[in-house]
Amino acid sequence: MKNQVQLITYIDRLTGGGFRELNDLLRGQLSNVFGGVHLLPFFTPIDGADAGFDPIDHTEVDSRLGTWEDIRTLSGAVEIIADLIVNHVSSSCPQFLDFSKKGSASEFAGMFLTMDTVFPDGAREADILNIYRPRPTLPFTPVKLLSGEKKMLWTTFNPEQVDINVRNPQAQAYLDSILKQFQDSGIKAIRLDAVGYAIKKPGTSCFIIPETFGFIDELTEKARKMGIEVLVEIHSYYKKQIEIARRVDWVYDFALPPLVLHALFEHDPYPLAKWLEISPRNAVTVLDTHDGIGVIDVGADSNGEPGLLSPEQIDNLVETIHKRSNGQSKQATGAAANNLDLYQVNCTFLDALGGSENEYLIARALQFFAPGIPQVYYIGLLGGRNDMELLARSSVGRDINRHYYNSEEIKEAMNQSLVKKQIQLIRLRNSHPAFAGQVNVDVPTNHEIEITWKLDKEWIRLYVDLSVPSASITGTGGTGELLYSV
Repeated sequence: MKNQVQLITYIDRLTGGGFRELNDLLRGQLSNVFGGVHLLPFFTPIDGADAGFDPIDHTEVDSRLGTWEDIRTLSGAVEIIADLIVNHVSSSCPQFLDFSKKGSASEFAGMFLTMDTVFPDGAREADILNIYRPRPTLPFTPVKLLSGEKKMLWTTFNPEQVDINVRNPQAQAYLDSILKQFQDSGIKAIRLDAVGYAIKKPGTSCFIIPETFGFIDELTEKARKMGIEVLVEIHSYYKKQIEIARRVDWVYDFALPPLVLHALFEHDPYPLAKWLEISPRNAVTVLDTHDGIGVIDVGADSNGEPGLLSPEQIDNLVETIHKRSNGQSKQATGAAANNLDLYQVNCTFLDALGGSENEYLIARALQFFAPGIPQVYYIGLLGGRNDMELLARSSVGRDINRHYYNSEEIKEAMNQSLVKKQIQLIRLRNSHPAFAGQVNVDVPTNHEIEITWKLDKEWIRLYVDLSVPSASITGTGGTGELLYSV
């Protein structure tokens, strides 16, 4: 993976079209801005129960976007990351429909997890309560198959997303076929979506258990043999993230967004500085994502071991986001919206900062100087604001941060000073040689933070005064030492 800023985007929501329009955008207005692009699910269909994360056919491109040939063409211009959705498939996929029609006689019967698959001897109340849940519902959906059989399907996220038994030969063949299609299409890296839930075992939380690591190791080995790197997506306690990072190519730094917000809200650099000293160096860093702003990653673990922020600091963080967004984030979060994770606040990052362009650019600078490879969500790239109309239409909380842009909106956004300054910052991050070196984090006072990268005689330093707030970037190259200021 190139040590350059990446774009993460839905194809249709950014372009109003498909791969060809995205290719034109990357070769035109965004020429030489991004080193790679993470394409959010483009499989059939892109508009299912979970915005493409419930594929009917994971090896088929939604025809409204284009073809695998279009992806091969795009891969010639930028590195591509795609999602390998390992935990579940759509209840409308051919394999599940065969299972529904034939029941236990189906060759795919063992591919789908039911409650009795995991608990053949039955489950006690304590077993069910021990299962880790990202949402307030139980992970089961009772159904009557077309065969007449009644089953309790394991559905971690929603009834339309049926969990698969990744140890079943049919499921393994299914995942292998996706990897082969990705390899043939020039995809250089994959994100293992929802992999923390992939292994279920009685007597455990069924989330990131030792057997999960074994599965990740096996899948990573297969991918590497095909020339594909692996990015693991797991929201968890920060020490567990550090442990996971030692075993994979790349891991997300989901602790960074809430720590940056805390630093700006409270003028407090210490939790952020502590994390930057120990955070995985093989991280993909984010501020905004297609999901919400997570808080579980900075909280305490299930045994009460302290997190990067205290419960009081997390409560203040969430309430400040609600206040700065004029209550819009509250309308899109928790019980106020459907299909929502309990540990995420739904809001654009700019609105989480009350629309402050100054603070937004400082936050982006902090992300770009954090260890790892930065990834910028398409909404954040274009300075997007909360889409309350889409939220009202869909009643899906995360849609507040999933706007559909048309060509005119993109053209207008690209002329905004915020977007121009952000792209200037992206180009600086992509081009300065010091980012290939070593990083040092310093806290000069209780309201300042400095992050310095050095490589031989090259150096670049971000200084942030959180009390103003203001930021400046100095370093080698250009005329004089000042390279950027906010």
